[in-house]
Order: sequence, then C-alpha cells, then structure tokens
Amino acid sequence: MHQIVNALPETPGVYQFHDRKGKIIYIGKAKNLRKRVNSYFTRNRFESFKVKVLVDQIYDVSHIVVNNESDALLLENTLIKKHQPRYNVMLKDDKSFPWICIKNEPFPRVFSTRTVIQDGSDYFGPYTSAYMVKTLLNLIRQLYQLRTCNLVLNKENIEKNKFKLCLEYHIGNCKGPCEGLQSMDEYMETIQQVRMILKGNLGDLLEYLNRQMQRSADEYRFEEANQFKEKIGIISRYRSKSTIVNPVIHDVDVFTIVNDENEAYVNYLKVVDGAVSQAHTVEIRKKLNESDDELLSFAITDLRERMHSKSKEILLPVDLQEAFPENKITVPRRGDKKKLLDLSMRNAKAYRLEKLKRASSGTPLKGGERILSKLRDDLRMKVIPWNIECFDNSNIQGSDPVAACVVFKNGKPARKEYRHYNIKTVKGPDDFASMEEVVYRRYARLKSEKGPLPHLIIIDGGKGQLNAALRSLEKLELKGKISIIGIAKRLEEIYFPGDPVPLYIDKTSASLQLIQHIRNEAHRFGISFHRTKRSGRLIGSRLREIEGIGEKTAEKLLVRFKSAQAVFEAPREVLEKEIGPAKTKRIMEYLNENPGITSSGKL
Repeated sequence: MHQIVNALPETPGVYQFHDRKGKIIYIGKAKNLRKRVNSYFTRNRFESFKVKVLVDQIYDVSHIVVNNESDALLLENTLIKKHQPRYNVMLKDDKSFPWICIKNEPFPRVFSTRTVIQDGSDYFGPYTSAYMVKTLLNLIRQLYQLRTCNLVLNKENIEKNKFKLCLEYHIGNCKGPCEGLQSMDEYMETIQQVRMILKGNLGDLLEYLNRQMQRSADEYRFEEANQFKEKIGIISRYRSKSTIVNPVIHDVDVFTIVNDENEAYVNYLKVVDGAVSQAHTVEIRKKLNESDDELLSFAITDLRERMHSKSKEILLPVDLQEAFPENKITVPRRGDKKKLLDLSMRNAKAYRLEKLKRASSGTPLKGGERILSKLRDDLRMKVIPWNIECFDNSNIQGSDPVAACVVFKNGKPARKEYRHYNIKTVKGPDDFASMEEVVYRRYARLKSEKGPLPHLIIIDGGKGQLNAALRSLEKLELKGKISIIGIAKRLEEIYFPGDPVPLYIDKTSASLQLIQHIRNEAHRFGISFHRTKRSGRLIGSRLREIEGIGEKTAEKLLVRFKSAQAVFEAPREVLEKEIGPAKTKRIMEYLNENPGITSSGKL
C-alpha cells in the first residue's frame, strides 16, 4: 500500500478507496493527494475506531487530478452522489419537499410538485414549508393571468381551433392563449417576471414594473399604467412582510451547522435584497467523525447546486475561503449580516430540536411503519420487516391438497404477488411434507430469478410446520438469512427456530394483530382456491364420465361454457366447432343414454 501512496502526485484531486472486490468504499478530496492519503495510514489516524475500520478494508487507491481544491470539492460531491460509498456522509433525501415548477411546454404552466422530472422544466425549491409555496403561487396568481389547463397549446393545435375558452378565461384568470387571444411573446414576458419572483429578485422586478408603468402613463395608456401600479403595490406589500435585514444586502447565501454525535444539521438561507427568499435545513449522517469544516463544505457544494445558486458572497460561521476561492466568504461578527447568521443558526437548532422531540414521542413514524417497528422489536429482528410472506396448507382428508402464499409489503397486502400451489410430491394428508414442498418451490424460484427475498416468513402452524419450512430453507442455503416464525392457532403462540419455548405476545398488541391478519388472509386465500379446485373436480367429473372425453377436453369445455350443464344444453354445431364432430358424437350418445340430464330430456 505504501508503494501505491508514494506514487500519488502532490497535487489537488479526488481519491477513491476500493475494497478487495473493487467496490468504492470512500471518496475524498485533497489539496495534496499524497499527503492526504498517507495520513490514513499513520498511527494518529487510528485514534478514531471508525477510520481504522475503513483503513482495514482498503485494498486499492485510485485518484483523479484537478486544477484546484474548489474543482476537487465539486468532483467529490458528484462522485459521492453517483457511487454512494459506504463510508461517505450523505445528505438526507428531500424528495418529499415541495417545489414550484415552470413546465417546459408552449405557454408554460406554473404549479407546485413534489416530483422533479428531468424534462427541461425549471424547478425552484425545495421549500420546507408548504405554506410558503402556497403564498408564492397566490402572489403569482394575483399578479398574472396564467393558464392552469393541461392542453397541448402548440401552434398547430391553436390554428386548427381545437380548443374552446373555459371558465378561467371568463372569470379573468386566463387570457385565452388556447384560441390565440394571447401571443406567445406576451405570455413568455409574464413567465420571465414569474422567474424573477421565484428567484427572489423582487427589487429588479419592481424596477421593471415601475418603468413599464411610467411608459404607459407617458403614452396616455392610463388603464394599463394603473394595472402596473396595482402589481407594484401587491409585490411591495409581500416584500415588506419578508424583509428582515438591511435591503442593501443584495444577494448572499447563508449557511450554519449544528453538530451531534452521529448527525449534523445544516441550514441554508437565500437572501436577496434583504429578504429571505428560500430556507432549507438538511440532515447529514456522519460516518467517520468528520469535522464541521468537512461537513459544511460538502453541504454547501450540494445545496448550492440543487438550489441553482449563483451568489458570489457566502456568510459562514467559519472561514472556508480555500475551499471556495471563487466566492467571497464572510464570517460576520456584528451588524445585519451577523443577524442573518444568527437567524440561520436558530433555524438549524429548531430543526434539530423538532427532530429529537419527534424521535422521543414516536410521532414521525406513520401508522404502518410504527406497527412494523413494534413487530421488529417483539420478534427480536435486526431490520423492520417491510416484506412479509405467509404460508398456509389446505385439504380435506388429504383430497385436493393445495397451499397458499400471501405477500404483505409495508404492512399492507400486495395481492398481485399472492400465489397458490397444487401439492405435487406429497401423497395423503401430510401437512409437514406439504409445507416443506411449497416453501422450497417458492424460494428456489425466487433464487433462480434473483427476486427480492422477504424480511420475515410466517408459517401457519406450530413447531412441526416451522421445522418443515426450515428444512427447505436449509436446502436452499437460506437458513439464518431470513427471519421465520410459526404461529399456532390454539393459543396464538409464536415459535422460533431452535427454541422450544414459544413467545406469547399481548393479545391487544398491534404487532400480534398484524401477524393474525396476515395468517387469516393466507387461510382465506388458500381456502378459496381449495373450494374452486374441489368444485371444478366435482363438476368436471360429470364430463369425464363420458368415454372419449379426457381431462383436457373437459377443462376446455368448462372454460368455454362455465358449467357441465351448459355444455349438455349447447347446440350441436357449437360443440362441433369447439371439440370436433367425433367428441361431440360421444357427448350426444351419453345424453341419449341419460335423458334426464338436460332440461328437455334430450340434446
């Protein structure tokens, strides 16, 4: 390893640690690649147990040389997102936060969404407050008449008069681009003003509207001038509510960090003309006891990219000028900029406090997730059982033996994944052997198809059925890799592999009720299949009594006519079309010999 390290250049770049399988397990940046990588293999780095664990897994090192440390930071961020190494910090996913979208289409719509689609549309956000999104959209609708319909308003459709004016036009919320009453140029000028609002450039927008108002007044278009004046008033009132510091602070980004043992919280404020136009807090899961500087540098790079920020000045609690040489890094000690930094810190601390309160009360977990977490704890599992499968056998004195497998995902039935099985290798009423066969068939197929295995298997039965299922898992080399339990019907006791003493869960417990619900669903599904099979056997037996009518012909007729009685009463030419004249003749002869079968007494 020392030979690899000594061969590294003493230049800025990004290094990647690989394990024995070639998988990237850590990505880092460095001002001096050789010195930085070498530091991992010196004794003082072993003061951190987590770092020692990482170093023990390093088998190879690769690197990418860049021009400066700033480029290294950007490349590191990009590579971490792409490869998601095990030992790198990751920002908590924010897909559930709302965005405001300006759709990439003729006469673009403006609306809120929680899904970002890479289709050329402009997305502004994410916003942590749905109220903020609603306020901005209401402001835009007060100012401008934008379409809300889903029509494809291309030039060809408009010229062909494919669309008619709707209610939105008649009540003054739209100018009717669908019938060509508003030009594309006029509409796009409005969209440009909407972009300025969403970017927080209210000062520039007010200057533009003032110029338009003055021009309209000079040209004696006083009604139009008054419309601009009303817009200026609406924006000014909105702006007055959000201005918190001196408006001369034109365009800055503000970042602060609050650090815990395993997590850190970074708050971001976007300030334009003294007003906060965006506020967002992210959680970072720490992996290797990273310092505040490292975590903050990572978060700043990621958030500025996601927020499309081009601000030249960044307000920070620490000096990171070397990491961001192209920006002006300010560490304010007093004045209005210090007030902004304090505001950001209060936001970060409030986010952390709210998260801790929710964690202690259990409120962040939704109903299903809370029950599954309780089930994990009751069954002493290591992971939450998001995917559960349950097996049940069904037969009457050994006749028509079948089995059912039901699948629950996130605590809810996934009915499209239910499966039922005809028992093939077992003769007579042997529940244990039947369970062994079905469990083997189920997971042998999942293994061959490389499908996802469940987190938990529930066997409807006691120790005997559970041990039978375990034998199949052992054959498939899955024993110990999937949690499995048996539930006996008499006292609802839970059996674990290798433990003769069952577990009795409180009858009022939500986790036991979930197990019972899954077990009962498997029983219902198995019984319904068994009834269908038994009914089909009894009905089909009347057709198979006819000499020359085999099982496949009988099945074909039942599929076509739904019942044996309907077959017997079908016209001769219809039967001949289905099974040919020879077999139709056999049925006719059978009916003539048994005249009481049809309602008329004959075919």
